[in-house]
Amino acid sequence: MPTLVQPSTERADLSDRELLLALQQDEEWALDVLIERKSQALLHHVYRMVGDREDARDIVQLSFVRVWEHRDSFDPRWSVNTWVYRIASNLAIDLLRWKRSQLRQLEPVRRHFSDLCEVRQRSELARLGRLEVERILRELAAGLTEKQRQVFLLRELAGLSSREVAQIAGCRESTVRNHLFTARKYLRSELARRYPEYSSPGAVLSAPCEEAT
Repeated sequence: MPTLVQPSTERADLSDRELLLALQQDEEWALDVLIERKSQALLHHVYRMVGDREDARDIVQLSFVRVWEHRDSFDPRWSVNTWVYRIASNLAIDLLRWKRSQLRQLEPVRRHFSDLCEVRQRSELARLGRLEVERILRELAAGLTEKQRQVFLLRELAGLSSREVAQIAGCRESTVRNHLFTARKYLRSELARRYPEYSSPGAVLSAPCEEAT
């Protein structure tokens, strides 16, 4: 079968699906183009999920390794973007679950210091004149389940449609809406409790989200 070798000046103009076709013909340059095209937005999304930049970079790198390894199993009913996001999101969830299991082993120590840490945190927050919105969201989102966090971040911050989020999360659109409703309700409640100065009716978490097209 002939390969899809493209002049470098034309490669950036190829669609995602054309790049996937090139990948399936073992064209490594197509992976380089996909990495350049997708990695920045993917890194932002994964970082919002895991809260650690180094972990996020590792997950994004591993995601593209998986894209290459599983290039022949791509489901053409999905968009390439949805497929890549699903791979990265699942890897992020795996990491969060692993970290949670590690934290459970340290629970006795954590309980011993929890009150002291909470007092210190409140003191530090009181001295901050300005809080960055995404940092607050990441902190509050720690109280959500992995699926709720995934759905909220993909829908509200990554701006994907409910249909795309459902494909990435491996669930129905109705389930996405349920997760989103629960996540918004929880985050609004926590925002009002922990940061009342940011819980006005015009705050980000209170604003309705229009369906992306």
